[in-house]
Amino acid sequence: MKPYEILKKNLITANPVRLVALGYLSHMLLGSVLLSLPIAQKTPVHFLDNLFVSVSAVSTTGLSTVSISDSYNFFGQLIILSLIQLGGIGYMTLGSFLILISRKKLDELQRGISSVVLSMPKNFKLEKFIISVIIFTLATELAGAALLLGVFTYSGTPEPLWNAVFHSISAFCTAGFSLFNNSFESFQGNHWLNFIITFLSFAGAIGFIVYVDLWRLITHKEKNITFTSKIILDTTFTLFALGAFLLFLTNIFNTGKDTSLLISIFQSMSAITTVGFNTFTISALSLPSIVVLTILMIIGASPSGTGGGLKTTTFSAILATIASTIKNRKNITWYNVIIPIGRIQTAYASFGFYFFMLAMGLLFLTMTESFSITELGFEAASALGTVGLSLGITSNLTTLGKLIIITLMYIGRVGVLTFGTALFLKPQLLFDDKKDDLVL
Repeated sequence: MKPYEILKKNLITANPVRLVALGYLSHMLLGSVLLSLPIAQKTPVHFLDNLFVSVSAVSTTGLSTVSISDSYNFFGQLIILSLIQLGGIGYMTLGSFLILISRKKLDELQRGISSVVLSMPKNFKLEKFIISVIIFTLATELAGAALLLGVFTYSGTPEPLWNAVFHSISAFCTAGFSLFNNSFESFQGNHWLNFIITFLSFAGAIGFIVYVDLWRLITHKEKNITFTSKIILDTTFTLFALGAFLLFLTNIFNTGKDTSLLISIFQSMSAITTVGFNTFTISALSLPSIVVLTILMIIGASPSGTGGGLKTTTFSAILATIASTIKNRKNITWYNVIIPIGRIQTAYASFGFYFFMLAMGLLFLTMTESFSITELGFEAASALGTVGLSLGITSNLTTLGKLIIITLMYIGRVGVLTFGTALFLKPQLLFDDKKDDLVL
């Protein structure tokens, strides 16, 4: 048997989850090599820092040990933006889209990998879902770039077109990478920029399931949106509003009432969508505000979106279990819908493994770094949740500290449960439970 035939046979019989994990890893390594090329840099950047930026871009985290605008030229920034786009919509989603254009059908291996990358309800057709994701992504990013172009042009920002394109894609992919060294602190009181970035970030973080659902509802193909979409919308915006209220209530910004409310809204959005932009120096926040942001970062965005974190649906499943237990109900319900025990087990497995990885990351950071437990805990939560907010310690991490954060960002992008199943689960067990409607 020829080498390529052996490789093909191994790929066909391989666990799709492991292929997804290896796929993201290969893109991260390739990105670090490209960023290490002299033609991509303004000033020399150490390979570990290039690897850090590459992993952060593919994982759509936004943490960086170097300044993006000061360290990389246009070509380097274009590489980073490409990595963000690949990470945001999923490299397999884009690849499947190109395959569908050419031959209209995915083979068994491609469908298996895509099913891992794109969690969706049972009544969604994979091929149509992938095409919808790509079209919606490009349309939203284009609209966002057009709106940001007006904001940057009016404010006199250098290279307004490139800044508009870069930040539109970075926002929609909830990456949080910025060409401004202080993120959007200079636009703290700019209502238009705050609104546009908030819209783009929510558009990416809410997840493509909701948009397909709404489209089917508008076109009268369905009478109601799915159970998953109801949970996503209610949980996301409830947490967003609660987070903004709590941030505002702590009164930590020492600015005018209107401005501090705007900052509270933006930073709550930034944490729950895991976009990671900031209009206020995070290290200047009070401890209660840091706790609020940490909780929001851990819960994170929604399945089949561009954000990270534990996921709103997993969080809701756990809340449903607690509520049903307190009320002594025989079945676990949410909105009067019974949640299958298999999904509850998955939710708690995700919850347990997520906090285990977070605890291990924090433990190792305390062994290698000299920062406070608050700073390290926030950094670890931000990395695993692929958020990108920081208390200002990222660039001062040791070599081992950077490697720990890199590992957390990678696990966060692959997904903690996907990472675990890639290590331990047999491939035939992965897709057994497809009977219910709740996507975690």
